[in-house]
Amino acid sequence: MSSTISAPVATLQELAHAAGLTLTPVEPGSDFTGAPTDRYIAALTADPSKNQGLELSQAFEQRLGVDPRLVGSISSYFGEAAIRLRNPRPDVHLTVLGLPLSFGRFAWPFHASTSGADTSIVHGEVRLEDGGESVLHAKISASMTRTFAEIVPALEQPFAEGFIYNAVRKTVDQGQIELVKSGNRQPVPVTTRYYSTKQQRFIFNDTTEEQRREFLSAKVFWLSAMLGANMPVWITDPRDAQYLNTTAAELKTAAAQLAREGEVELSGDGEWASATDKLRNEEPKYRNEIASALAFIKPAFNESMRAGQTNM
Repeated sequence: MSSTISAPVATLQELAHAAGLTLTPVEPGSDFTGAPTDRYIAALTADPSKNQGLELSQAFEQRLGVDPRLVGSISSYFGEAAIRLRNPRPDVHLTVLGLPLSFGRFAWPFHASTSGADTSIVHGEVRLEDGGESVLHAKISASMTRTFAEIVPALEQPFAEGFIYNAVRKTVDQGQIELVKSGNRQPVPVTTRYYSTKQQRFIFNDTTEEQRREFLSAKVFWLSAMLGANMPVWITDPRDAQYLNTTAAELKTAAAQLAREGEVELSGDGEWASATDKLRNEEPKYRNEIASALAFIKPAFNESMRAGQTNM
């Protein structure tokens, strides 16, 4: 039986190449409804060991070749991905609560809800990454309302990955997702409350300068010291800036202050940071933050339900 794997459309390949990425077809796939998709590995041309998955519907790829309005967004996505892939663990994102979570097994693109609701759904998984065995996790079902979907140019990975990951982080921060050893999918509602029509941008968390410094120090501790063999991590990631309702410039300023305090060592024009001995010695603090966060996101009613003390 001959393979149905095909080369990426020319526009997609050109945009990836311009960003310093190489797209390699992996296998044909299908979305939740059975419509055909193409799966790729997007790898740094300079270091193919640094890579991530990319899945696009074939219908979208055909549209990309004739709709120039989509090109700019794809170009930005590839550009950010090419930088993010230089992180030692590009799949890990920190929450405001202090939980380092890896994001994986997301099945793109969105599909219509099968329950009759007027929403679009994408499934995925997050796992706690604290340097030990990755056991605690949550299966995610992110649902986007039709009104919100109208904001997004296409219900595909490059257009939605960033704000979906941030919506998941925000939902964890609110104590509405529990990390467990096994369990069913947990809902992540993605509504217009995360988007300002007046400002035409996403808004997830209002943070102070102090909170941004705390976030970055924890990010560098986990992603550099604990998970990254003390390799530098990107501290001006636009995805984090969106999540913290700030700018890359403000994150860079916060990192500079951490450097003056001896917490981090900066490189790459101040946009990359690795942990110093002072920060690495704060491990008990960050372990306690994880314990406190896990206690916060564990619903109190769960124990009663497990014990059968419920009339539901």
